[in-house]
Amino acid sequence: MMGTHESSLLAAPAQHRRMKGLFVLLLTQLCSATLVPEREKDPEYWRRQAQETLRNALRLQRLNQNVAKNLILFLGDGMGVSTVTAARILKGQLQHGQGEESLLEMDKFPFVALAKTYNTNAQVPDSAGTATAYLCGVKANEGTLGVSAGVTRDRCNTTKGQEVTSILHWAKEAGKAVGIVTTTRVTHATPSAAYAHSANRDWYSDGEMPPDALEGGCKDIARQLVENIPEIEVILGGGRKYMYPKNVSDVEYPHEEKHRGTRLDGRNLIQAWQEAKPRGKVAEYVWHRRGLLALNLSRVDFLLGLFEPGDMVYELDRNNDTDPSLSEMVSVAIRMLQKNPRGFFLLVEGGRIDHGHHEGKAKQALHEAVELDRAIGLATRLTSTQDTLSVVTADHSHVFTFGGYTPRGNPIFGLAPMQSDVDRKPFTSILYGNGPGYKIVAGERENVSAVDFAHADYQAQSAVPLRQETHGGEDVAVFARGPMAHLLHGVHEQNYIPHAMAYAACIGSNRGHCNAAASPATPLLLPFLSLLLLLLLC
Repeated sequence: MMGTHESSLLAAPAQHRRMKGLFVLLLTQLCSATLVPEREKDPEYWRRQAQETLRNALRLQRLNQNVAKNLILFLGDGMGVSTVTAARILKGQLQHGQGEESLLEMDKFPFVALAKTYNTNAQVPDSAGTATAYLCGVKANEGTLGVSAGVTRDRCNTTKGQEVTSILHWAKEAGKAVGIVTTTRVTHATPSAAYAHSANRDWYSDGEMPPDALEGGCKDIARQLVENIPEIEVILGGGRKYMYPKNVSDVEYPHEEKHRGTRLDGRNLIQAWQEAKPRGKVAEYVWHRRGLLALNLSRVDFLLGLFEPGDMVYELDRNNDTDPSLSEMVSVAIRMLQKNPRGFFLLVEGGRIDHGHHEGKAKQALHEAVELDRAIGLATRLTSTQDTLSVVTADHSHVFTFGGYTPRGNPIFGLAPMQSDVDRKPFTSILYGNGPGYKIVAGERENVSAVDFAHADYQAQSAVPLRQETHGGEDVAVFARGPMAHLLHGVHEQNYIPHAMAYAACIGSNRGHCNAAASPATPLLLPFLSLLLLLLLC
């Protein structure tokens, strides 16, 4: 039987822990009180804010039903709602605010919807099947690009007759200029669904294709970029090595074997791209930021910029001398495409948000999201909501979250203000459901206070160990502004997005409304003119 003295000794640590917990709670509450801005303590502040929001909402009753001359689709790869919220806080904190009250550029778009992201054969989707949905208007199987669900991944012989075209193709057929800007390789899942038809998203060059696919007549994605729609005016991103013959050294990294060309057919596709252009047209290829920014765009008809052998470098690690930012590429693209009097379609992908999450590197992912938002703001300033429909969305989410009852203004990459009541260790606010951040030290969860959790490459802790973190299956947000933006509302299937955008621009299949849309005053004038004619006849 335990003695009184022994019981008191055992009870002391528990009592100490309770006292420490109460102290931390009290400290948090005191700090939280000081974190509330003075204006927010006044109820009138919130009432005025709500009334202003109400007035803006009422103004939206006057719908913008103009024909969209220009279309811009911003795609944050892996940018689920939790990523959007965390990016908003990061943006505000980078501007020396608390963060939560900050506004992303996409937050300013007046119409918001949700998109259901599942693939035809997958509850939690991949980026290829989803890209086929939001670009081609048709849901597809995971891993396949620009083809219907009749195509099985890896099976080249199922492709023929199952090809589906994209909104980029529809815009080009309507005489518009078209462009692709991405931070991934230009043959990656998102951009390639705009121009390619492939039973496997990984067939970047013929060097990645199995013999049966080559024998079956299937083309690699890089070749399709050059051949399928040869008059894409702007292509900017990474992916040089898929354009050159095998073992050809890279211009920027001549001594690194992993960056050498991959093609087995011996073709130089950059040369082929230039030769495919109409006589008298100027086609410029650049691989360096300096070359891009030095171009006289008024004298350039076609532009191909490949700034890395593979994907472009994370924004936090980007060499500002050699690699342009996403914002800089978007600026060049819009100015190039605006030369076409019939308007343009532009696909802009912040593709490495997804890569940051897969690696468990939330800091990389969120800075990529902030850079995409910066590009959205730039595009807003270069265009008009009267004739440009802009849509921001994601292909899928990730198992990324942040929580832990953090106080207002808590650093987004910081610790929660409490320890686990199970293992008595601190934890970061940001966590993953699975991924490479799962770490056991001496049989227990790693103590994050012993590592640099604010480092750009820190891998946030995860519940389940995986080499690569996975996508999430929940709906993603769709933000819209400009002509016919109100068509994006409520909860939609993801493949609805390009149909709504095409309707707004009078391209693609359903154009019966377009003559009336081009002359919005016509319905009001017809009764008046009929009455006038009747009076004259009388």
